[in-house]
Amino acid sequence: MTKKLLAMIAVAVLATGATAASASATEAEASAKRPPKGARAVVEVSPNPTAKRGEKLTITGHCGGGTGLKAVIGGIQSKSILEDVRILDDNPKGFKATATLRSTIGNGVGPVFVDCGGEMGVTLLVTHV
Repeated sequence: MTKKLLAMIAVAVLATGATAASASATEAEASAKRPPKGARAVVEVSPNPTAKRGEKLTITGHCGGGTGLKAVIGGIQSKSILEDVRILDDNPKGFKATATLRSTIGNGVGPVFVDCGGEMGVTLLVTHV
């Protein structure tokens, strides 16, 4: 993965509503409602949880101000949980992609990231196989 993509993933993971200590109550409330720039894409995976290895998954969402869906990444580094990822519609207001759950996956939880051209999103995929 590129350094830029890793940096965007880090922003998405760290975007949990944290605010600067010097922020006023009003600023903190406003920032808690909206993630920081770079982490505003929204992603959903269905079915979730999934119960079958090799199951076809649908990834949907919106880019939260990004330019459009560029990539779907399942897992971390060389531990991919998805294969055969296909972007069907890259529309920033409502994207759609499909992927297949890797046949070697076990029980657990793994991240699914989307890169929306300036905005990242992440959700967790639960597997009970």
